[in-house]
Amino acid sequence: MTKSQNISLSIEQLNKMQRYVTQEAGTEPPFSGKLLHNKKNGIYYCLCCRQPLFVSDTKFDSGCGWPSFYQPISDGAITYIDDYSHNMHRIEVRCSQCQAHLGHVFPDGPKPTGERFCINSAALRFVDKETGEETAG
Repeated sequence: MTKSQNISLSIEQLNKMQRYVTQEAGTEPPFSGKLLHNKKNGIYYCLCCRQPLFVSDTKFDSGCGWPSFYQPISDGAITYIDDYSHNMHRIEVRCSQCQAHLGHVFPDGPKPTGERFCINSAALRFVDKETGEETAG
């Protein structure tokens, strides 16, 4: 972990998994992400452009193998796209600022929204509210 810096990452700076997830709409293996079990207080940002995406207060353990949130930090933080891959209909979610793939949203989450944003750790950067330390997924 490093102290938070206000910089964006270029595609060349992403590791193989981060590039696969954010730029090729891939999915990291379940239960493998660095941020899955993170319980610290803070904000989850887009790994690529540092746009704020989720607040730790909205994170919950859905048991699905990826970090799950019940709502984004703001209505404009996320872009929603119909995804018909794998012979099914899902709603893909992307960062609204840089269009990095984040994951998908499903209608089986907890109250108050009933939504489960299933997000790849490899698409996120967490900044601890107390220490300012940063963890890239």
